[in-house]
Amino acid sequence: MAKEHIDMNTPVIEMRNIVKKFGDFTANDGINLTVHKGEVHAILGENGAGKSTLMNQLYGLLRPTSGDIIVKGEKVDMKSPLDAIAVGIGMVHQHFMLIQPFTVTENIILGTEPTKGLTVDMAKARENVIEISKRYGLDVDPDAKVEDISVGMQQRVEILKALYRGAEILILDEPTSSLTPQEIVDLIDIMHNLTADGKSIILITHKLKEIKISADYCTIIRLGKYIDTVDVSECTENDLADMMVGRKVSFTVDKPAQEPGDVVLNVKDLHGVDYRGVEILKGLNLTVRKGEIVGIAGIDGNGQTELVEIITGLKKGISGEITVNGVDIFNKPPHFGFENGVSSIPADRQKHGLVLDFAIEDNMILQNYAKKPFSKNKLLQRNIIFDYASESIKKFDIRPGGSEKRPAGTLSGGNQQKVIIAREVQNDKDLLIAVNPTRGLDVGAIEYVHKYLVEQRNKGKAVLLVSFELDEIMGLSDVIDVIFDGQIAKRLTDGQWTESELGLLMAGGGDHE
Repeated sequence: MAKEHIDMNTPVIEMRNIVKKFGDFTANDGINLTVHKGEVHAILGENGAGKSTLMNQLYGLLRPTSGDIIVKGEKVDMKSPLDAIAVGIGMVHQHFMLIQPFTVTENIILGTEPTKGLTVDMAKARENVIEISKRYGLDVDPDAKVEDISVGMQQRVEILKALYRGAEILILDEPTSSLTPQEIVDLIDIMHNLTADGKSIILITHKLKEIKISADYCTIIRLGKYIDTVDVSECTENDLADMMVGRKVSFTVDKPAQEPGDVVLNVKDLHGVDYRGVEILKGLNLTVRKGEIVGIAGIDGNGQTELVEIITGLKKGISGEITVNGVDIFNKPPHFGFENGVSSIPADRQKHGLVLDFAIEDNMILQNYAKKPFSKNKLLQRNIIFDYASESIKKFDIRPGGSEKRPAGTLSGGNQQKVIIAREVQNDKDLLIAVNPTRGLDVGAIEYVHKYLVEQRNKGKAVLLVSFELDEIMGLSDVIDVIFDGQIAKRLTDGQWTESELGLLMAGGGDHE
């Protein structure tokens, strides 16, 4: 749908000289933001720059240390999200806040249920949900349970929740970080439908391409400070990246040519089922050698998730063979794979990557806490652990906004990802499995991650890269295996691939093997 810009003189949101301190740490240092009716306004900044903190103040989850928030010309004291909702502000958080066993309709109306006598009028609620979803192109099944629908569909439910409560201004926090490429296209269409109707959208994101496609204006924040607000149509992606990071950012990966060595990972005739018990891996074969990055390209739902879960021991396969350096790891527990050379950057950083209540320093040594030098005579060596974590934080540019002893759950999503990457790269195993390793990272951090993945490959490690970012797959891989319908449809080597060819193969077209 074509984007029509609605020019209105009166701002719907003004944030003036916002300062937010947590003890001695200043997260926001004099930030200004002006948003008009009918526009998409992007907030761009590195991981930990203070974007989510700023928006949490606008939504009433935090209160500014100083500064003013003005909504539709009126100064507002946001004491809680109820105050924000009352003035027409809704927020869709990066990690969704839905009740999994409830239906879509039950989640949307929760707390604002229409009644008929003494009971909830579910028929009326369902009718309202369908009406709003049709109006804005938010295609959802009102009767489906949230636990059974995709991440992209859950996001639509969160947007509908806000619209159902009368939101005129929507804050979307990293809305595309867990979406497939097609879901991202659908979301941008939905955003344009909303702004065409006069809604305003504040978009927190790291993805420059999406800002260029969807946003009218962009406010850049660096290290908690306001840098500039720009007209997106007058800036290139490189301009935005340079302002965000404060230096020139390279979008190309320097990867010297080298001959791969012996096979590290060998997967033969692998069969497996998905969460519904339906066969999704149908005799998949795969090899990854020393000194090689093999990229798995495919549309979500073709078996890549189950493939990684079976290799790493999180799920059992039905049949087949999996060896690492000749050792059988098929259907063995995760620690067996780890001890025999497998490390992984998981797809879900909060579910499988971190213990959110543990300190950063403890998350850095999760698999090695009982080993030297972190443990001696069954006692943790706290000084050594702290020094190791401090060194890792510096090396991998993790920004904890405080101490190494902060719980990992208090970090921004991007910094949580960096903790996992730092841990797994430094585990120094023969096989590194990286699943969407740059999800939620800014371009500067992506540059670092790509450098470390290539560094592992250059050291003779085997790297299996699973990513929905085609640019990432094409830029990093020595070999691309296209996965379709539970099998490797085609293996592409020697850089002989194009984005259109990959897209065709991923959709089941082209010349499959």
